[in-house]
Amino acid sequence: MHDPLISYINRHSAVPLTDGDIELIKNTFLPKRIRKKQYLLQAGEVCKYGAFIVKGAMRQYSVDDKGAEHIVRLSIENWWAVDRESFLMLTPSIYNIDAWEDTDALLITNADMNELANKIPALVEMLRKLDERHSIAVQKRVNASISLSAEKRYDDFAKQYPEFIRRFPQHIIASYLGITKETLSRIRHQAVKK
Repeated sequence: MHDPLISYINRHSAVPLTDGDIELIKNTFLPKRIRKKQYLLQAGEVCKYGAFIVKGAMRQYSVDDKGAEHIVRLSIENWWAVDRESFLMLTPSIYNIDAWEDTDALLITNADMNELANKIPALVEMLRKLDERHSIAVQKRVNASISLSAEKRYDDFAKQYPEFIRRFPQHIIASYLGITKETLSRIRHQAVKK
């Protein structure tokens, strides 16, 4: 079950993992089956685990006073599911993270991640690249939400993440894009006509 994670680290690091590094990773990341609709994290809890998704799909979202869900992150195979702020700062989360599909994940605590980072140079490089890509993605998403039309946001999302369009239902995609499902339905209908 650890092979996808080993491959992921090797792909994102110029420093190859040694056999000893791989053994440490296998002994530290805990395999976990998360059933569809089961929580990895509930709002109000501290995010104890970061999850590398081996198989499945998860979503991270908040719920407002009216009960509406606001999707902030979608994750599938070879993606991470974690509330970074809560995980790093050990503060209560405002988010829920649950499995949208039955999910096989590899879990790690913040303390274990820090301990591994002190021992495995390839992991440090992978984490640095992950942070860089995350920062760029957040910046692009903020810019899109304040400056692009709903149509352009959907078009860009569909081009960049076609697998998400296949794996998540329309109401989840709409929430992620910050639009209503009716607006998304209209956009998709107009796209089919073109």
